[in-house]
Amino acid sequence: MISSQQDFVNFSSSDNLISLSVHLDTQAETVWLNLNQLSELFDRDKSVISRHLKKIFETAELEKDSVVAFFATTAADGKTYTVEYFNLDVILSVGYRVNSKRGMEFRRWASSILKEYLIKGYAINQERLSTIGMQEISRSLDILKHSLLTHGSMDDIGHAALDIIRSYSKSWLLLNAFDENRLSYQSKMQPYEIKFTTEFCLTNIAQLKQELIDQKEASSLFGIQREHGLDQILGSIHQTFSDQFLYPSVYERAAHLFYFTLKDHPFVDGNKRIGSFLLLLYLAAYNIQLFHITNESLVALALLVAQSNPNDKDIIIKLILNLITKDELC
Repeated sequence: MISSQQDFVNFSSSDNLISLSVHLDTQAETVWLNLNQLSELFDRDKSVISRHLKKIFETAELEKDSVVAFFATTAADGKTYTVEYFNLDVILSVGYRVNSKRGMEFRRWASSILKEYLIKGYAINQERLSTIGMQEISRSLDILKHSLLTHGSMDDIGHAALDIIRSYSKSWLLLNAFDENRLSYQSKMQPYEIKFTTEFCLTNIAQLKQELIDQKEASSLFGIQREHGLDQILGSIHQTFSDQFLYPSVYERAAHLFYFTLKDHPFVDGNKRIGSFLLLLYLAAYNIQLFHITNESLVALALLVAQSNPNDKDIIIKLILNLITKDELC
């Protein structure tokens, strides 16, 4: 539970060997630890943690300015000092490097705390959220809650769904710019050229089907078309006006391909898996690789789309775009 001290919450390891007072930042929707706390959490010397931090920033794995903050902290001597803190993204990056079981435990704990805030506690911050679109943010949280309840547990898929919604709410202003046609996707804009045909899709789906059948993970019904559903979807996303795509960016077309495949059920069986496969295949056709997306995130996204109300299509498309363009928004 979130502490009565609004800015802090206590984390205790399952072995009861450590207890940390963790800074909870509800505005940025993250948690913060300083170097001493990172050292204690991962049971590594501060010099080791510092080397990992240096590597993370030198390789541009994370942008330092967006994941580091300085907070006034009262020390044991009663004096107040300005101390460098690192957010959850940094904590997880360090945890992967030191291969710490305690780090995995902290990740799950932090996700649980943020889930509590997002699903149950966002009402206390309604005034702030209203300035960036309270109605739509609330709806996205409703979608998340429904998905988690349907899924039944907060396993890795549930955590991935939470991360998608959390990232979406943090990126609201960028996505609002998309509504106003102010996001250009310049690096991935393409001339009028269709590299993705029905024949190309069906050939690759047939190969996927055979691999899944060989692994006993699909039946003979997998990938069988319902009439010309796939043709209609591809025709829809490739609509043009004056020789220009109505969905101008590759990302927008890929997002709609993913959405329509999951919602329109163009195949007798396997629509979620095929939709996820086609999303990756479409982007790959334009030399775009989604290295930042985990299998869990893709499964979670498919579940969110499949379980969503058709009236929420615009929100869901934005969720998809937010995930697949995570490093491309400008």
